[in-house]
Amino acid sequence: MAENIGKFVGREPDREWLSGLSKEELIDVLFMHIRDLFAVDGLYFLGIERKFGGEDALEIDTWVWERMAKIEVRRLIKTMGVSGDDIPSFMQALRVCCWSLDTERKEIEVEENRGVYRNTKCRVQTRRAEKGLGEFACKGVRYNWLKLFAKELNPKIKVNCLTCPPDEHPDDLWCEWEFVLEE
Repeated sequence: MAENIGKFVGREPDREWLSGLSKEELIDVLFMHIRDLFAVDGLYFLGIERKFGGEDALEIDTWVWERMAKIEVRRLIKTMGVSGDDIPSFMQALRVCCWSLDTERKEIEVEENRGVYRNTKCRVQTRRAEKGLGEFACKGVRYNWLKLFAKELNPKIKVNCLTCPPDEHPDDLWCEWEFVLEE
């Protein structure tokens, strides 16, 4: 990494450099940046919460993630050609979104007209617990994001929250979401 990089200008030299990395190095860079995205999100939330209170922080967080859903779906369609034509393709799109891609432990069930996504080890909740902050009541933020994510791909896909904080949940399940294709 401490190589002589010379005079780099713009995206193309970056693409060239990235193309020289091994597959494992590329995956590490990708996951690092996903974790960075969530670190920034968490730090902004904590800063807003400290200055204006938890209610305002939650309202702003919800607003941001609602807009992020549309942005991310459009980028996933353009970059990866994802679709939400049916539940299997929708669940694949959900699997590669920033919220899901680097989740340490998740379970995904896919049926013809129904999919279930379970987060069994949540990095955000684990970090909050390590810092003595308690659980983050993320249900509203995540529910709104998932509804808009689904709507952007296929308005016939309905989102149901089976459990998510502040709901009671077992130690090995943080959140569980159901996606149903309605005719």
